[in-house]
Amino acid sequence: MGKIGPGEAAQLADALLAFYDREGRPLPWRGERDLYRIWVSEIMLQQTGVATVLRYYPRFLARFPTLQSLAEASEEAVLLLWQGLGYYQRARHLHRGAQHLLRQRGGQLPEGIEEWLLLPGVGPSTAAAILAIGRNQPHAILDGNVKRVLARLLALPDPLSSGVAQKALWALARSLTPDHRPGDYAQAIMDLGATLCRRSQPLCGRCPWQGSCQAHRLGAVGRYPVVTPRPVKPHRQQVALLVFNAQRQLLFCQRPARGLLANLWEPPTLEWGSEDALPPEPSVVARQLFDRLHVRTSLPLPLAEVKHTFTHFQLTVYPFVCQLATEWEGGGGEGYQAMRWVAREAWQLLPLATLHRKVLATLF
Repeated sequence: MGKIGPGEAAQLADALLAFYDREGRPLPWRGERDLYRIWVSEIMLQQTGVATVLRYYPRFLARFPTLQSLAEASEEAVLLLWQGLGYYQRARHLHRGAQHLLRQRGGQLPEGIEEWLLLPGVGPSTAAAILAIGRNQPHAILDGNVKRVLARLLALPDPLSSGVAQKALWALARSLTPDHRPGDYAQAIMDLGATLCRRSQPLCGRCPWQGSCQAHRLGAVGRYPVVTPRPVKPHRQQVALLVFNAQRQLLFCQRPARGLLANLWEPPTLEWGSEDALPPEPSVVARQLFDRLHVRTSLPLPLAEVKHTFTHFQLTVYPFVCQLATEWEGGGGEGYQAMRWVAREAWQLLPLATLHRKVLATLF
């Protein structure tokens, strides 16, 4: 593993800034000095590519143009704007952070990194990026793209998840971050990882750091960064019930306030263990629906199965459609916060996960 001395670090920073001046991407948050807008962009960019964020960022800010407007909105309204972007905990953290700042600081955003770290969902790299970009403070960042760039630069032999690797990468990130134009440098190194030093098929011939890159010198760029092999994702099964009443309204349930897809709405679902018959028997589905939600229906009819991938598991959903058979008096169902009947034209007003939009699409 090579080392980067102070002189070489300064040369690398200058070369990267020159690359940024030539080839920096024209993104809507570039040149922004409003910390609120930068915060929104950085939270959206956590675990989500720029191409996707470009669709959501303008729409989100059009609805919530200020910290106060976000803080005073309902969580359901925030989730509705976030749906499809994934990792919904980010939206809840952003909303709660805005409420905290409005309540504790009168809506003033922090000017110091320690205060940013007090907000939910804001880690060291996110806080550093907000203040580097918005206030030109010389803070080092270390997001996923930057880790890949620096691991290749050093030909780091340790897996990224190890404490040794994290310590080495943070030390290198700090040594490379210049005192002049640190905000541009932060955006430049993110661009480098996203556009040239990509996970696969990196464009080394265009890289301003090619001459110093140890992985390139070894002819082994594809071996870095070293990652710990991921375990095979477990597979789960679930049944989703599309239950209509006589008014052709569809039954929706609100998920718990904590856990996966918290507070989002969905058609009622039933977990289906590997020991249960597949595909599910309609009569068994009807009986389990009644046991869980006390809703009696016609015999459910199967629809096309839906496959979906979550971060930690694969899911196959077996949708069924059925008709309410007896008068339903309302009330909550087991494991849900609330239940409601919704006309088709109002489905879009509920915050739904992409998974459940797939399920609804099996009807049409």
